[in-house]
Amino acid sequence: HPKPARAPGVSVRSRATAASFPGESPFRECRIHYNSAAMKPLSKFSAFVLVCLLSVLAWAAPQTMRLDYYHTGNAEREMFSLDRIVLEPLPWPGDPRHNLDDTNLGKYYFEVRDRATNRVLYSRGFASVFGEWETTDEAKQLNRTFSESLRFPAPQAPVQIVLMKRDPNNAFREVWSVIVDPKDIFIDTSHPPAPGRVLELMKSGDPADKVDLLILGDGYTAAELPKFEKDARRLLDVLFSTSPFKERRSDFNVWGLCPPSPESGISRPSTGIHRRNPLGSTYDAFGSERYILTFDNHAFREIAQFAPYEFVEILANGKTYGGGGIFGLYSTVAADSLWAPYVFVHEFGHHFAGLADEYYTSDVAYEASKRVEPWEPNVTALLDPKLLKWRGLVGAPAPLSPPLRKEEVRTEDRANHNRRRRNRQEDRPADEVDAALRGEQQDDGGLRVS
Repeated sequence: HPKPARAPGVSVRSRATAASFPGESPFRECRIHYNSAAMKPLSKFSAFVLVCLLSVLAWAAPQTMRLDYYHTGNAEREMFSLDRIVLEPLPWPGDPRHNLDDTNLGKYYFEVRDRATNRVLYSRGFASVFGEWETTDEAKQLNRTFSESLRFPAPQAPVQIVLMKRDPNNAFREVWSVIVDPKDIFIDTSHPPAPGRVLELMKSGDPADKVDLLILGDGYTAAELPKFEKDARRLLDVLFSTSPFKERRSDFNVWGLCPPSPESGISRPSTGIHRRNPLGSTYDAFGSERYILTFDNHAFREIAQFAPYEFVEILANGKTYGGGGIFGLYSTVAADSLWAPYVFVHEFGHHFAGLADEYYTSDVAYEASKRVEPWEPNVTALLDPKLLKWRGLVGAPAPLSPPLRKEEVRTEDRANHNRRRRNRQEDRPADEVDAALRGEQQDDGGLRVS
C-alpha cells in the first residue's frame, strides 16, 4: 500500500502479518493515532473524515491475481504447466468473509496456502472444459491442451497453489501445485486497453458485499452494441423473474461488456461458418451442434478482467438454438433463439450452482461416469438411501404415480434428437427448427405417463 498523506498530529503504524486476505484475518495490522492538541485547528468533522479515509486506505481490498496454466491430457492421464501470473486491473470482487469454500461442489478444487504457516487462505471448487472433454470419445484417441485460470485475492507473501481433483470415490486428491511469490518480477502488471465500455446493468451494492454477474457479448458488431444491451436486459428480466433468483435479486450486481466483433454472429463449424470474434464463442463444441463454448480462455479472461465478476454469462449473437454451462467458469446462450429465456436460466444453473442435467435421453457431449455418487447437488445414484442428499425434504417412500413409460419415451426422444440433428446438419432455418421443437413439446406430455 502507498503511504497515505498525514495531517498534523496523525500517525499511521502498520506491520505486515502472515500472508492473508481482508476479512479472513487482518491483511495488515493497522493502528491510527492522533494528537488532540495538534489537531485543534481541524474541526471535529474534518478529523473524523480524515481518520475514516486513512482507515479505508489501510484496509483496501487486495488486487485480483490470476494464474493462467495449461491443462493437457487424454481420457487416461493429465498434466499441468504454468503459463503466466497476472495482476488484473480491478480489486478483488469477492466477499472477504467467505474466502473458504465449504460447498463440496466441483470436479476440481484449489487452495491458496500461506507458505510460512501452511494455512489455507482461499479455496474454490470448479469444473472445466478439460473435465468434460476427457469423458468424450475424442479423448480416448488423442491428447489436447486447454488453457485454464485460477483467480484469487493477491497475497502479500509467498503462497502455494494446490490443485485437486476428485478420485473414483469422489475424494479430492492433489494433482498439481505451484509456488507463487507476489514479488516475482515476471508477474504481469501491465495495463492493457479496455476492450469496451462497462455497463452497469444492475447495481445493488459494493462488489465485496454482492454476487457480481458479468454479461459478455460475442458476435455483436459495433453497430449492434445497442442490441447487446437490449438482449442483456431482456434475459436478466427473465432470470430475476425466476425463483430463487427473484427472491435474491438485491444480492446481485450485474455488469455488461461487449467488445465489438468484426462480423455479426459466432462460429458454427457444422455449417461451414467460422468467425474471428473477441471471445471465440462457437457452436458444435465437442461435436454437439447446439453446445456453445469458447475454447479461448486467454481472450475470455483478458476481456472479463475489466469488470467485477464472480460469474459470467456469454450472450452469443445468434438465432439458432444453443447454449452451455460449466460450474464456476461461464454459461452461454444464443440470445435470439426462441428458447433463449429457458436456456439462459437452465445453463446459468449449471454455472452458478453446479446443477446437473436431469434428462437421460438427450444427446450430450460427455459420457456418464461409473456409478458413483455424483457431486452435483440435484442428482443421486442412490447408492445408500439413508444418505440421500435431500433426505430432509422427503417423507415416507411412495411409488411414482402414474409410472413413467420409459421405453416409449426413450424411443420417441431418440427419434426427435435424430430429426433435430438432421435439421441442423442441413442448416434448416431457425424458425423451422423452433417450430419442430414446439411440436415435440406439445406431444411430449402424453408420452410421459400411462
